[in-house]
Amino acid sequence: MARNIYFSESLRSEQNLYEDIVIESLKIYGQNVFYLPRDIVNEDTILGDDIPSRFNSSYMLEMYIENAEGFDGEGDLFTKFGVEIRDEATFVVSRRRWSAAVKQMDAEVTSVRPLEGDLIYLPMTKKLFQITMVEHEQPFYQLQNLPVFKLRCTLFEYNDEDLDTGVTDIDKIEKDYGYTYILTLNRNSNYIEPGHKATMILDSATSLTMTGEVTQFSDSDDKLHLVHVGASDGTYRNFLTNRTITISGGSTPRLVADSDFTVSAITEENSISENEQNDLFSSGSSFLDFSENNPFGDTENQ
Repeated sequence: MARNIYFSESLRSEQNLYEDIVIESLKIYGQNVFYLPRDIVNEDTILGDDIPSRFNSSYMLEMYIENAEGFDGEGDLFTKFGVEIRDEATFVVSRRRWSAAVKQMDAEVTSVRPLEGDLIYLPMTKKLFQITMVEHEQPFYQLQNLPVFKLRCTLFEYNDEDLDTGVTDIDKIEKDYGYTYILTLNRNSNYIEPGHKATMILDSATSLTMTGEVTQFSDSDDKLHLVHVGASDGTYRNFLTNRTITISGGSTPRLVADSDFTVSAITEENSISENEQNDLFSSGSSFLDFSENNPFGDTENQ
């Protein structure tokens, strides 16, 4: 027998009302988060190698955290290699709100939905989560429409990605944990600010250059901190001492001459290891006796 023709679940007015209620509920019970679309840099479509990512924008919108009793996943996993945090979370976001706050505001976003690989920053915990799966059919067509996305996410570990979102707490991750080149300059310059680009010409005949992004300039010791450093020919190279550098990209670009601004020393600092999850575990543990040769094995086999 066919359905009663006098009742319909596909009335546009009822669907809009239902979606409005969902959005209002998310605004009441949700959390303000920052959504970070991922820009893929130099995608290798042949070998499928690890793809460098850049996150150069952020959008605040409300999302509901579906985990009522804490994060999902395996939690804090203790192994013989240290501690690994495997927190997972599910965020619920309105389709209409995501489209208005992200897709319509970012010309680089071409997808009609959130994408795997995008990031969500949760200010409440000051953690980044990476989207691993987008569920678009829950709840399942209650009024013959789908008002929300469910974003299944895992805890994100920074690995030298380019973060220029405009949010201080997020961009600070790049400064604290990025692989950094530190150039000691011969004199002070107040024109060098975070976000500027520093370029050194290695070979003028072939236009070979080294370029990096400024994260910090310390005027007390004239040290310039650079991340995302690379050569124009794509090979591994380094900066050279007694060379001029060009500072550009800010509101006051400046070319500093060799006579008053040169690089006198170069050091490298790998801060990525400081972001390891087993940092607290390795710094002090009361239940492991590291005086033994193998605290994880049997004592009789030492």
